[in-house]
Amino acid sequence: MSMQDLFLQLCTTELEQAGGYWTAREIQQQPDLWRQVKQEHQQKQRALQDFLQPLLAKTDLRIILTGAGTSAYIGAALAAFVQQQLPFATQKVEAISTTDLVSHPSLYLDARLPTLLVSYGRSGNSPESVAAVELADQLLPQVQHLMITCNAEGKLASYAKRHPDRSAVYQLPEQSHDQSFAMTSSFSSMYLATLLTFAKEHSAFEQACSLAEKVLQHKLPEIKTQAEKPCQRMVFLGSGPLKAIAQEAALKYLELTAGQVISSFESPLGFRHGPKSLINSETQILLLQSSDPYSSLYDQDLLAELQRDNLALNSAVLSENLLAGSSSLPDVWLTLPFIVWCQALAFYKALQLKVSPDNPCPGGQVNRVVQGVTLYQFKG
Repeated sequence: MSMQDLFLQLCTTELEQAGGYWTAREIQQQPDLWRQVKQEHQQKQRALQDFLQPLLAKTDLRIILTGAGTSAYIGAALAAFVQQQLPFATQKVEAISTTDLVSHPSLYLDARLPTLLVSYGRSGNSPESVAAVELADQLLPQVQHLMITCNAEGKLASYAKRHPDRSAVYQLPEQSHDQSFAMTSSFSSMYLATLLTFAKEHSAFEQACSLAEKVLQHKLPEIKTQAEKPCQRMVFLGSGPLKAIAQEAALKYLELTAGQVISSFESPLGFRHGPKSLINSETQILLLQSSDPYSSLYDQDLLAELQRDNLALNSAVLSENLLAGSSSLPDVWLTLPFIVWCQALAFYKALQLKVSPDNPCPGGQVNRVVQGVTLYQFKG
């Protein structure tokens, strides 16, 4: 790397001094990385089809999308969409976090149904990720595993290699294995891998990449200005797939600011049902607007209400119109440029607060790969 390399409009020296080099680089690399994921997907397609086709022929197939923290939000964003792509109405897709599966396996795992467990993992070494796979093997007589991971050496990938009869691994490019504390390009790459695997067509892909590039090339000053507003509370709002993206955005903001700014998320309609109470003069709100004409009516109503109330420090909207002057990208693809915007917002806020984005919790209370989990044998 030369000293002139810029990531999020900051040079390498500035980023290293601020402790933000890896986070900035991994946010910046996403559009190029997504194109690499797409290219490699074409090479994976045949093996994936061979693995998935017999499963998708089962009319009572259950697919569970699972992960912990950020990885869990991939499934939350995509479960309803993947359900629509399946060949039979009797098949179902659910997003259930590994943290729920591990604590309550008998509640969530149904031995009567053939099940595909899709496990997400940046490192693939999270203790809950491994435990969820083992519990599924223990409790489900008809279970297959698809591991979507960024680490070829992780435990999820190793499991798939040891059990080729009941598992497959979707290995993302090495550079998707984020070195920073917070998941950024690993999240979006695993999300994209799921879309490419289950979506019937991918025509929106290049437009999503172009919009993300527009964010990184032209919108960073605007994002930085947003971040520099002296807020104490941050709210992200989104509906449909964008609700889980709002959830991930809130987690990124909380993580990268080391909890100095309390962040939350909701749907625009759900926000009125109590959560709106948190608004004060130090609250910023960012509404991720749906591209669906019907759904966006509810977004616009709430935004107008917030602006009339005039209680928040700032109420802003992030929309495809803001990025492209048009609105045609389905929400499941619009998530990609939107999450880049939200990641950059959290990054700049961390810098303003003098928090190292690469290691916002140097005391070790929170870790890049979760620690401190005791796993217990399930005897049910």
